[in-house]
Amino acid sequence: MWDNDREMRRVIGNEEGIALFLVLWVLALLTVIVGEFCYTMRTEANITRNFKEETEAYYIAEAGLNRAIVELIRNERIPQKVQTSESEEEEVEERLRVNTDIPPVSFGGGQFKVHVASESGKINLNTANNALLKMILSGFGLEDENRDVIVDSILDWRDKDQFHRVNGAEDDYYRSLSEPYECRDGDFQSVEELLLVRGVTPELFYGGLEKIVTVYGEESTPKSKTKKKTAEGKININAADYHMLISLPGMTEDLVRVIIDYRKVSDFKKMSEVIEIVGPEVYKSIKSYITMDTIPYFTITSVGTTGDGKTRRGVEAFVKIDVKAKKGYRVIRWLDNAPCDGFSEQIEQTEADSRGQ
Repeated sequence: MWDNDREMRRVIGNEEGIALFLVLWVLALLTVIVGEFCYTMRTEANITRNFKEETEAYYIAEAGLNRAIVELIRNERIPQKVQTSESEEEEVEERLRVNTDIPPVSFGGGQFKVHVASESGKINLNTANNALLKMILSGFGLEDENRDVIVDSILDWRDKDQFHRVNGAEDDYYRSLSEPYECRDGDFQSVEELLLVRGVTPELFYGGLEKIVTVYGEESTPKSKTKKKTAEGKININAADYHMLISLPGMTEDLVRVIIDYRKVSDFKKMSEVIEIVGPEVYKSIKSYITMDTIPYFTITSVGTTGDGKTRRGVEAFVKIDVKAKKGYRVIRWLDNAPCDGFSEQIEQTEADSRGQ
């Protein structure tokens, strides 16, 4: 009898152990399920919050871009007055500045920062002559032979005949490539088309050449009623970047840096200010290449931030300001996911970046 009791207690003890094990297993399973549920909910909450903040940042950036367009339209309708000589005293109105850093502006619980780049600081690929093309390539340290190949090939790409220049290229050259194509025999339709031209390497193009040439500029907007339209081959001294400035005859790296530092504070408003910076001799060399006129083409980059500033979205638009248009402007190109870094003025770093210093 005592043996039966002990056996019964052993069986009951085993059943209680199994039940305890099952309870612990169920609790562990519930813990995992609850933990996974909490993690999922937290992840979804973060995704929702991030989406909300990114959406807010996007529309803040778009607000900054639209604000810049409004200011550019105002500038176009009320051209800035410039002083071309000491005898011409004219009042200069404060305006939206291009090709320089603009302080951030608070908006809608966040802020936007805008950078406006003018095409007037670039050379038009479709109108530049042999001498002008050689000049803009002089700042890239090319061998004379390589420079002449690029210049002649650009001119051959534009002209309508099939006779190539001494160092140039026409269809016979381009058809002989491993991936053949034909010469356009007409105006460049985009700056990127330069990559198809003989002698133009990606290193040269992305190393600064793309920033100093344009395919726009058929019309100009004089800032003074007494001045004629901008002559072809001139660049806006207030909009030219490092590579463009260093290409000008007589310019040195020190002078370029002084010009860039000057523009951080204020644009040049009269040529006498340029003379004070570069000196009479250099000014004599560059005066036929520089102007203060502008053209109505601009690249506007706007970055919006929200909250602690970690959520950022960028938008970019290439626009033509046309007061005759219904809205006063026309969007030529729009980029929704523009890079959030690099839109601020980086001219000072261009030299070191492009030359690997």
